[in-house]
Amino acid sequence: MATVKLLGDDELSPEARLIFEDIRATRQTEFVNNFWRALANDPATLKRTWEGVKEVMGPGQLSPRVKEMIYIAVSVAHGCDYCIHSHTAGARAKGMTDEEYRELLAIIGMAAETNRLVAALGVPVDDAFKS
Repeated sequence: MATVKLLGDDELSPEARLIFEDIRATRQTEFVNNFWRALANDPATLKRTWEGVKEVMGPGQLSPRVKEMIYIAVSVAHGCDYCIHSHTAGARAKGMTDEEYRELLAIIGMAAETNRLVAALGVPVDDAFKS
């Protein structure tokens, strides 16, 4: 259950309304998800977060599909169910196959296991890996 009201379009402040218009234009959809609707309670946080997401997830050296897959990995590591679902949907929409998803989950699981082993064992970083 949300800890804040998920604002409908008719409940938005003028500032939040402008950001929702940008979300819709940028994503070329009328759908604005619950994350943005929760953030709309604080237009300053909504704006800051949207601008950051727009910049980081926008065009760059990594493909949109790879960016979504990285977002899935971080979301799994942080236990964000909402983000896992929304970015898995985003990755699938950008071409991620079922085989890629299974491989991604295997990598996430293996990295989590080996990270914990290294931390528990106190393994020092090899000089060859330091730059």
